[in-house]
Amino acid sequence: MCGIVGAVSQRNIVPILIEGLKRLEYRGYDSCGVAVHQEGALRRARSTSRVAELQAQAAVDGVSSGTGIAHTRWATHGAPAVHNAHPHFSPGPRAVDGAPGRIALVHNGIIENHDELRAELQARGYVFASQTDTEVIAHLVDHLYAGDLVEAVQQAIGRLQGAYAIAVFCRDEPHRVVGAREGSPLVLGVGEAAQGEFFLASDAMALAGVTDQIVYLEEGDVVDLQLGRMRISALSASSPDSGRFETVHRTLRTVQAHSGAAELGPYRHYMQKEIFEQPVAIANTLDAVQDIRPELFGDGAYRVFKEVNSVLILACGTSYYAGSVAKYWLESVARIPCQVEIASEYRYRDSVPNPRTLVVTITQSGETADTLAALKHARSQGMLHTLTVCNVATSAMVRECSMAFITRAGAEIGVASTKAFTTQLVGLFLLTLSLAQVRGQLSDEQEQQHLKELRHLPVAVQAVLALEPQIVAWSQAFTPKQHVLFLGRGSHYPVALEGALKLKEISYIHAEAYPAGELKHGPLALVDADMPVVTVAPNDQLLEKLKSNLQEVRARGGELYVFADGDTQIASSEGVHVIRMPEHYGVLSPILHTVPLQLLAYHTACARGTDVDKPRNLAKSVTVE
Repeated sequence: MCGIVGAVSQRNIVPILIEGLKRLEYRGYDSCGVAVHQEGALRRARSTSRVAELQAQAAVDGVSSGTGIAHTRWATHGAPAVHNAHPHFSPGPRAVDGAPGRIALVHNGIIENHDELRAELQARGYVFASQTDTEVIAHLVDHLYAGDLVEAVQQAIGRLQGAYAIAVFCRDEPHRVVGAREGSPLVLGVGEAAQGEFFLASDAMALAGVTDQIVYLEEGDVVDLQLGRMRISALSASSPDSGRFETVHRTLRTVQAHSGAAELGPYRHYMQKEIFEQPVAIANTLDAVQDIRPELFGDGAYRVFKEVNSVLILACGTSYYAGSVAKYWLESVARIPCQVEIASEYRYRDSVPNPRTLVVTITQSGETADTLAALKHARSQGMLHTLTVCNVATSAMVRECSMAFITRAGAEIGVASTKAFTTQLVGLFLLTLSLAQVRGQLSDEQEQQHLKELRHLPVAVQAVLALEPQIVAWSQAFTPKQHVLFLGRGSHYPVALEGALKLKEISYIHAEAYPAGELKHGPLALVDADMPVVTVAPNDQLLEKLKSNLQEVRARGGELYVFADGDTQIASSEGVHVIRMPEHYGVLSPILHTVPLQLLAYHTACARGTDVDKPRNLAKSVTVE
C-alpha cells in the first residue's frame, strides 16, 4: 500500500528516494511521485505508471536535491490520476492555478474530518487541485505556517482526526523535513554523519542499503530533520491537553537490511507486532474504498450481484470464523441467505448446488489446499460465480476466482492469524454492503453511516489496544489453567470461537467456545472454580439473555472474565472480572471484540513460555490436504 520515503542530506537524495519507493512496490500502488527543494523552489514529478517511469521522468526533468520526499499511493479519496498523486503542494490561499508551492506533503492513512477542514480552508481562499484528504493537510499546514515548520505541523495534527503518517517540507526552510505519525507507521533512519543526513520512511525496508540505524517513531511523535541534527517531540506527558510539545527520546536500533518488512521493531514477537499493526492494516484495506459499489470486487461484479440469490462461504480455521461472522451480516443487512462451510468437509459430502449462488472463499495466503479444492468442487457443481477475500494478489486463489477483494494486511509472519482476520472481516463487511446496495437494502444515508464507521475503525482499534496492560494482568490467572471456556452470542459467537482458537494455538491450553445459550445443554457440567469462562459482552439485543447465562456460571462457582461494552451495566465483583471496551461499535463490534482476545492469548502464551510465532505442529500456509 501507500509508502513514504523522505530525506535531508548534503548529497543528491533523489536516487535514494526512488530506490526506497521500489522497495515498497510490493505493497501495491496506482501512482507515485517525488518532490524536492531545488534552487529555492519546490519541484516534483508524479506518475500513474511504475516507479521506473517516475525515475526516468525525474531524470529528464533534472530533479535533484538534498531535501525531498517521495510516495507510492493506492487511490482512496479521488481516482488514480496525476492530480491526485502525492506529493501535494500548497501554494497558499487565493493562489492562481499553477502558482508555485510553499508546502510539499505526503501522507499515509485516512483523515476522517477532511470534509470539515476542506470547507474551512476553502472559506479562507484555498483552492483544491485534487479530491484527496491529503491535500487538506498540506493547506492546513500552510495556513498555520508562521516561519517554523515544526510548530505548524504540531498545530495541524491537533486538528486531524483519523490515522496518518506524514512527511512535509517548506520552500522557505531548505534542508528541513518534518514527519509525524498517529495510527500509521513511520520510521527515522540515521544516515552518513559526513553528509549530515537523516531519512524518513513508512517501512524500514525502504531504507535497506542506505542505513541500518532505525528509530521506530511512536504514536503522536513529531520528528524534525535538519542537516546534522534531528529532534523528536511529543505532547507533554504531564499535561497532554495543553497542546505543548516536549523533546522525547526514542531508541536507536540496528536493523538488518535484508530483514525489511519482517523487522520486529520494538516488539517481542511477530504476533505482537501484527496485533498492533491492525489499525494500519485496516486503514490500508480501506484505502481504495471511496464509496460502496460492486466494482470493489472486480469488473462485472454488479451483474453477478444482481443475479445471485444466495451466498456460500468456503474457508478453514480463522478464515472460517470470519465467514461465520459474515453470515450474520449478510443475512441481517443484505437480506440474502448465507451458508458457511468448512472447506475440507464441503467437498466430501453431498450438497444441493444452486447456480445462482455466489461462492466466496476466504484465505490469508491464497494457497490453502482445502479451500482451493472446495472451490473447484463448487465450480464442478455448476456454481460459477466465484469471489475470494484474500491477502495475496498473486496467489492461486485470486487466479482461480472470477472476482477478488485483496485485503491489505501486509506480510503476516506469526502462524496465529491476527491482522489477516480483522482485514478479512472488513472485506466481508464491504461485500455485505455491496450486496445490500444491489438488492435495494441499503439507503444512501445508511451507506454514508457505514462508511463513517469503517473509516473510524483504525482509531477505534487503537483504543482497544490501549487495554493491553489490563489484559496482561488477566493473563497471569490463565497461565496455570488447563481448560478455558469462551462464550458469545449472535455475531459474537464466532468471535468467541476465534478467541478459543488463538488461546489453544499458541498457549496449548485446551479452550472451547459455545453460544452462551447452549451452556445449560451440556457445557455447564464442566464449569467449576478451576475453569475460567471468558465472555464477549457487547451492548446488543442479546445482552439481557447473556447476563442470565453469566448468572448460570456464577451459580456453579465459575470465574468470569468479561469484555463488556461500557454501557452494559456489568460490574466487577467477586468472581466477575470486567474489562470495559472503549466504545460500542454496533454491527462492526465483532472486529473490536476480537482484538482483546488476541492479546489475552498472546500474553498467556508468553507467560507460559511457548514459541508464540511458531507453535508446535502448525504452519502458516496450509498447502497440503
